[in-house]
Amino acid sequence: MNAAALLTAFGVVFLAELPDKTAIASLVLGTKYRPSWVFSGVAAAFALHVVLAVAAGSLLSLIPERPLQAMVAALFLLGAVLMLRSHGKEEGEEQAEEVPDLGARPGFRKVASTAFGVILVAEFGDLTQIVTANLAAKYGDPLAVGIGATLGLWAVGGLAIVGGRSLLKVLPLHLIVRIAALAMVVLAGVSLWKAIAG
Repeated sequence: MNAAALLTAFGVVFLAELPDKTAIASLVLGTKYRPSWVFSGVAAAFALHVVLAVAAGSLLSLIPERPLQAMVAALFLLGAVLMLRSHGKEEGEEQAEEVPDLGARPGFRKVASTAFGVILVAEFGDLTQIVTANLAAKYGDPLAVGIGATLGLWAVGGLAIVGGRSLLKVLPLHLIVRIAALAMVVLAGVSLWKAIAG
C-alpha cells in the first residue's frame, strides 16, 4: 500500500471537505440528534461515495500516462477554481441549513438513515468525489486512496458533528478554502509536469 497516496488523499480530501455543505449538514444534524447515530449514517454515506469515486478513478487509470496526467492536472485546477468560487457564493448568501424534522423521539435507524440520505444526495458529483477519483487515477493504488479519502471524510464528519462551531472559531473558513485550493493547484502542477516530462 502506497503511504504517500493514503496521506495525500487524507489531507486533500480533509481540507476540501471542511468548508463543504455536507460538513455543515453534519454539524446541524449532530446538534439536533444523538451525535453517534448521526455519525453512523454520515460515515456509511461517505464510504459509499469513496467506493464510487475510486472505481471511477480506476477506470481513468486505463488511459495512457501522459494524457491521464494532463487530464488529472486540468481536473485539479478546475477543482481549485470551483472551491474558491463556491466559497465566495456561500459567503454572500445567508442561508440556514434545513434539517428534516424526525418527530419527537426518533430512534437510531431513523436518525442514521436520515443522515445517510442527506449526505448521499449532497455528495454526488461533489468536489471531494472528483478529487478522490483523480487521486485514484494518479496513484494507481485504489485501496490506499480509498482508505485515505474515507478517513479524511470521516474526520471532517466527526469534527463537524462534535465540535464544528468551535473549530471555525480557531481556523477561519476562508483560510481552510485557500489552503485546500492551494493543495489542488500544487497537485495539478505535479501532474502537469509528469504529463510534459513523461
